[in-house]
Amino acid sequence: MIKSLSQFISGEKNLLGISMRDKRFSAEIFYALIITYTIVILGFGLIYFILSFEGVLLVEGGELRQVSPLGSMVHSFYFSGVTMLTIGYGDITPIGIGRLLALIEALIGYILPTAFVFHIVQHKGERARD
Repeated sequence: MIKSLSQFISGEKNLLGISMRDKRFSAEIFYALIITYTIVILGFGLIYFILSFEGVLLVEGGELRQVSPLGSMVHSFYFSGVTMLTIGYGDITPIGIGRLLALIEALIGYILPTAFVFHIVQHKGERARD
């Protein structure tokens, strides 16, 4: 498995004993995706945190809990990351406008990888035409 992964990243192919290079992995696009995800998670986490002072809260375990500002920040970033990268675990639930924000964030979480794949395919198609 490790050998296959390293061959994928390096673009190495071995067909009938003939070594070929076909790079499918783009470190630049991978890092751009990681940075984009991080920025979106931190941005939405800050939005949840700021809204927690306005009464839009994240409910933990089905009950409203009062937490310190630091605890609220940790919950906000955790909820943002879980919502962005999955559809959520259900341990923390948004209330009010937070539901709409969580829905938008989850939608962005689904669209981002697709956009990057389309970019790779489009770039590869342009290179093939040249």
